[in-house]
Amino acid sequence: MVECLLPKQNVASSNLVTRSLFPSLIFFYQPITFLMTKSSIFFAPVTVEDINTTQIIDGQMSRHLGIEMTEIGPDFMTAKMPVDHRTIQRIGILHGGASLALAETVGSIAASFCVDRDSFYIVGQEINANHIRPVRTGFVYATATPLHLGKSSQVWDIKVRNEEGKLTCVSRFTVAVLKRETTSPAG
Repeated sequence: MVECLLPKQNVASSNLVTRSLFPSLIFFYQPITFLMTKSSIFFAPVTVEDINTTQIIDGQMSRHLGIEMTEIGPDFMTAKMPVDHRTIQRIGILHGGASLALAETVGSIAASFCVDRDSFYIVGQEINANHIRPVRTGFVYATATPLHLGKSSQVWDIKVRNEEGKLTCVSRFTVAVLKRETTSPAG
C-alpha cells in the first residue's frame, strides 16, 4: 500500500498573481491509499538457479572466486562471495580486486537481463569503487540496482556489505548495450 497526496481543491485558480507567487499554496491535499504493483526491470523471468547454472560456470572467474547469486527482486540482484584464501590479500583482509570482481559479476548479470538477450548483449565500460571497511572472514553480499537503463548504456549502483549488513564497498558500474549481429541467409 502506498499513500499519496492528490489535489482536492484549487482555491486560487482564478487568481494568477496568487498562483505565480505562491504555487505551493494553490492546492489543499487529501491523502488517498491505493495498491501499487511494481513490475520488474528484467526483460524476462529469471531465477537464482538459472543464473547459478548458466551464468556462473566452471572455468570462469566468478565460479573460481565462489560467487553465487542469492536473490533477485523486481529491480535488483544480489550475489555473495566468500572471504577466504581465494579472495584475501597478503594481510588477511578481502582484496579490493575481489570486491570489484563481485560487483562487476552481479552488475553484468543484472544488466544482461534488462535487455532482449536474443538481440542485444552488454559489455563493461567502466567500474570504480570505494572500499569502506575491511572484511576478514565470512561472506560479502553485493546488491546491484540500476541508476540508468538506456537503449545504449546502463549505469548500476552496487553496494557490498558484510554478514552484519555493514557497508564494505560502494561501486558504480557502466555498461554498453550492443546489438547482436544477425547473419542473413545466402541468397
